[in-house]
Amino acid sequence: MAEKHDIGKKGEELARQYLIRKGYIILHMNWHWGHYELDIVARNDEELVVVEVKSRSGDFLTEPEEAVNRAKINRLVAAANTYVRYFKWDLPVRFDIITLIKTGELYKIEHLEDAFYAPVRRRR
Repeated sequence: MAEKHDIGKKGEELARQYLIRKGYIILHMNWHWGHYELDIVARNDEELVVVEVKSRSGDFLTEPEEAVNRAKINRLVAAANTYVRYFKWDLPVRFDIITLIKTGELYKIEHLEDAFYAPVRRRR
């Protein structure tokens, strides 16, 4: 279990470095509010970007982005909504996924911009 945690932490740090190289401004890493958590919150131009980071070792069975299911998306959207209200941001929010696959000592990084959209809730 410790190795999985180490791969996740290293993946988040590599994702942070990747985003900085691409010109993003990192606002928060591992932001928590109650039971909500956002891996990375960044600003890119005039957008607030919420980034979910998924890391796997080379012997994974499913693609890392497949772990971002409907329930996870709902939690991320709720957390992002709380973040925007708490910090009083008035920018559009984009949801990205960064996947990292570790093979040996190397990580392959893939950045999925606009990976999903916030689901629309119907009023009853």
